[in-house]
Amino acid sequence: MQTFITTRIRWVVFLASLVMFSCISKDSVMRESEVQFRDLAKILADGKIVAVTDYNSTSYFLYKGEPMGYQFDMLRDLASFLGVKLELVAENDIEKSFEMLKNGEVDIIANNLTITTQRKKEFNFTIPHGETRQVLIQRTPANYDEIESTLIRNPLELKGKVVYVQRSSASAQRLKHLSEEIGGNVMIVELPNYDADQLIDLVSMGEIDYVVCDESAAQIKGSSLRNIDFETAIGFPQHVAWATRHSSPELLNRINTWLEGYLVTAHYRMIKSKYFNNPNHLKRLNNDYYFVYQDRVSQWDEYFKKFSPKINWDWRLLASLVYQESRFKHDVVSHKGATGLMQFMPQTAQHFGIDSTVSPTEQIEVGVKYLKWLDDRMVENNIPEEERFKFVLAAYNAGLGHVIDARNLARKYGKDPNVWDENVEYFIRHKSEFLSDTLVRHGRLRGEETFRYVSEIINRYEHYKNILK
Repeated sequence: MQTFITTRIRWVVFLASLVMFSCISKDSVMRESEVQFRDLAKILADGKIVAVTDYNSTSYFLYKGEPMGYQFDMLRDLASFLGVKLELVAENDIEKSFEMLKNGEVDIIANNLTITTQRKKEFNFTIPHGETRQVLIQRTPANYDEIESTLIRNPLELKGKVVYVQRSSASAQRLKHLSEEIGGNVMIVELPNYDADQLIDLVSMGEIDYVVCDESAAQIKGSSLRNIDFETAIGFPQHVAWATRHSSPELLNRINTWLEGYLVTAHYRMIKSKYFNNPNHLKRLNNDYYFVYQDRVSQWDEYFKKFSPKINWDWRLLASLVYQESRFKHDVVSHKGATGLMQFMPQTAQHFGIDSTVSPTEQIEVGVKYLKWLDDRMVENNIPEEERFKFVLAAYNAGLGHVIDARNLARKYGKDPNVWDENVEYFIRHKSEFLSDTLVRHGRLRGEETFRYVSEIINRYEHYKNILK
C-alpha cells in the first residue's frame, strides 16, 4: 500500500510538470475580451449565481445523502439574499478555480482564500470572513518522551526537507517565501489533486513526512488523527475571503454589503461553530454515512449502479430519488403505510408481487421496474428524453393520473405539455384552481408538495454529480 501511494504521488508530480510546460495553441486561449463576463445585473436577470468551492471535510461534502459544509451553507444564504438559485461547482485544484473565474465560467470562488498582493493584481476579494495561518503537519513519535526532541519547532529546521503542499495554495506561496528566507533549500512538492485533508492523511499513514496547510484544516483533521502535530506555525495570521473578477464590481459591492450584516449575526456564528467548534462534526467524520473522497453516497450504491441502466438513468439520480423517499433506510414505514427504500404503498407493492419483508436489493429492483413502467408511459406520449425523468419523478410522487391532468391543462391553456419547467409544473402546482375544468379527472392534489419533490431530487442530484464522479 505504501509503495502504491508513493508511486502514485510521483506520477502526479510528473504529470503536473508536463502540464505546466505543455504548449497551448493561440486558438485555444480564450481572450479576455471574448469572455461574456457576468456582473450583478446579469446574475439577477439569469436568476442564478455560479460559484466554485472545494470539497473536503469542512467546505462542501455529503453526509447521510445531503450536501453540507461551511462554504456551502454561506453560499446558500448568499443566493437567498440575492433572490437567485445557487449553481455550485466542486473543484479542489485552486489553479483551476482561478482559471474558471478568469474565463467567466463561475461568478465567485468561495474558498478560504488568503488575500495576497499577487492575487489582488488579478482578482477582487470580498471583505474577510475569517483568518488563518499556515502550519507544519508532522507525525508525532510513538514514544511520548521523544516528542519535543524529534518534532520541528523552528521553521529554519525545514532546510533540506521535502515538504508537500496543495498546488497554487497560500501554503505553497508561504513555503516558497520561507525557502528563500533560509537559503532556498526547502524541497517543495506541489500536488494538484490533493487537498489539505488528503495530504494530512498521507502524513498520518507515514507515506510522507511534512505538509504545510491552513491551520483551520489542520485543527479539524487533527481532532480525529492522534498521531498528527500541527503546533509549528510557518507564517503569521492572514485574512481569508472569497474572490470575484475585476469586471464584476457590482457583484463585489453587493456581496460585501451582505457580508457586513451577515458576519455579525447569530445565524453565521452558528454555522461557523457547526463546522469548526462542534464535537458532533468529529462524529460526522467517523460516521459510515460520511463520504468525501470515496465516490459513495450510501451503502446501496452498487445496486443503484446495477439497476439504473434499465431506465437509462444516471445512478446518482436514482440515489437522489431513494434518499428523498426513505433517507436510504430500508426498513422505514411512513405514516401512510409506505415501506422500504422506495416507499411502496401496499397496493403498488402487491401489484409487483412484493411485500415489506423483501430485501433492500429487491426493493430497488422492483422500484426501478415501476419507474420503467412510468417512463414507458411518457415515451408513449412523445415526451422528449431530456424532459422525461422530471415527469417520471412527478408521477412517482403524485401518481400518473395527476401528471396526465396537468399535461392536458397545459395543452389547453397554451403551454407545452412536453416541458416541465414553467409549463406542466405550473399546472401541477396550481391544480386545485382548475378542479372545475372538465379536463381534470383525477381529483385534488397538493401540487406544491409534488413540485418541491421534483425540485429537491434534481437539486440534490446536481450535488451528487459535483462530488460523486
